[in-house]
This record gives sequence, structure tokens and C-alpha cells, in this order.
Amino acid sequence: MESGKSPFRARTPDEAHVFYLPFSVASIIHFIYQPILSKKDYDRGRLHRIVDDYVGVVAGKYPYWNRSGGADHFMVSCHDWAPEVSTANPKFYSKFIRVLCNANTSEGFRPSRDASLPELYLQYGQLGPTPTQSRSDRPPSNRTILAFFSGGAHGYIRRLLFDHWKNQTDPQVQVFEHLPNRAIYTAKMGSSKFCLCPSGYEVASPRIVEAINHGCVPVLISANYSLPFAEVLDWSEFTVSVPVERIGEMKEILEGVSEERYLEMYERVKGVRRHFVLNRPAKAYDLLHMVLHSLWLRRLNVRL
Repeated sequence: MESGKSPFRARTPDEAHVFYLPFSVASIIHFIYQPILSKKDYDRGRLHRIVDDYVGVVAGKYPYWNRSGGADHFMVSCHDWAPEVSTANPKFYSKFIRVLCNANTSEGFRPSRDASLPELYLQYGQLGPTPTQSRSDRPPSNRTILAFFSGGAHGYIRRLLFDHWKNQTDPQVQVFEHLPNRAIYTAKMGSSKFCLCPSGYEVASPRIVEAINHGCVPVLISANYSLPFAEVLDWSEFTVSVPVERIGEMKEILEGVSEERYLEMYERVKGVRRHFVLNRPAKAYDLLHMVLHSLWLRRLNVRL
């Protein structure tokens, strides 16, 4: 945006549909919360004060926040603490749009006001496909593993998954806490029909985007997760949802998906890939366009 070359940047404030507040929750945590020496150092008060001061300066210097009550202003963050920027003063931020990876409805995420952001890995300082966004187009006939997961035991959902499946000898359901290297991880994902995407400490997981990039049908195992772009994408057409309480029935559930249904989902996974890639410059229907569309939908009904 600062380069002046962005096709999304309004030439004047009066032309803007929304205003981006470019504060970084991750940077606030990195610079203000270090070192953390005790439990009290995690107190969110400092985060609240910095964000409140920032918005206060914007509201005092320009007329736009006060005109709309923040309804045409938005933030973007994938930090776990990001949903808490508004908890100290919920009335003041009631109309503010938060674009968050941690889109947990049980922790204050509002699907009608906030927008869910897909979580994905990017190399530091880069935008665009990276080695971790590599693709696999291995055909279904060469995918010999029914279901695969590898990741840390973060959160109760993953611990339940490991309790049921980590030490199983069934080659059709392969669940690991650690693999020797990234190449094995990528190969297994590209050889699997279904990729398990359990929530960790937070609801979102980059494995959903990784699975999509590898042509592996994502299996969503989460609670209270508001999925990205749900206004335009029917996630039931290219993912399988498994309730947390049915983790032990994983194999039966996935084996119950007919071959015809699986092939349809496989093709739809490949069809939605373009919506989960960051490009520079942006390309039509990519992740940036999808996020902006989500913002536009939340701005539509705001009358100034």
C-alpha cells in the first residue's frame, strides 16, 4: 500500500470502503512483553493500552472512526492473543472488524462482524507460494494411505487424537507426533486420501491449507471454529468434519465415504486451491481477494 502501486488502495479517504489499522499484535508481544519471567507478565493490560492508545490517536486525528464507530475499520492478525485486543472495552470495539486466524466463536469471534483468515506458512518477509506451499497432484489411485497426521500434542483435541490413534499399527490411519524431516511429511500428505486437521491450542491450523495444496481432503476436527470464506465456499463439499467426541471412530467415518463421493471432493479440493494462495502481485480469486471480499461483505450494511 505504501508503494502507491496497489490497485486496492483508495486515492483519497472519501473513496475508501474500509480503513486498515496496521498495528501488529505479534510485534507488540515481541517488543513489549519480553522478557516474560512470571505468570503475571502475560497480563493483557499492556496489549489493551497500546491498542487503545493507537485507536485513540486515529480517532482524534481523523473523523472516520467516530463517524462509523469503527464499523469501517479493520485489523488483521494471526497471533493467538489477537481476539483479546477488544476485550477490555467491548462496547468501544463492538463494530470494529477483526480479521483473525483464531476465529473461535466461544472466545468472542463474531462471524457476522469479524472475518476468518486462513492460517498458512510463509517464509519470513515473503508473499507468495513457498516450498511449504508446494503442490501435489498425485491421482487418487496412487494415494495408498487412508488418513494421515503429524504434529505436536498441542491442546486437548490433539491429545485425544493421539490417545486413540498414535500407537496404532493400522497402516491406513497414520498419526505421528514427530517425523524425521519435512520431506517425509510432505510425501505422506501427498500419498493420503484424507489429511487430519485437528485444532491445537487455537482453533485454526495451517494443515488445512497444506492439505488442500497437496490434493488431500481435509478432515476438520475442531469445536467452535468459524471457517474462512464460508459466505462463498461450501466447506462440506471438499472437507469432512469429524466431531471431537467421535475421534475414536475416525476410520469407520472415512471408510464410510463412498469412492464416488471421495473423487468429487478430491476434484473440489483442487478447485479451491487458488483461494488459499498469496500472490505478489495479487491474482484474481487468490487469498488476498477473498479476504477483501469478506471485508466488503461486512461493510455492506454499514450506513454512514
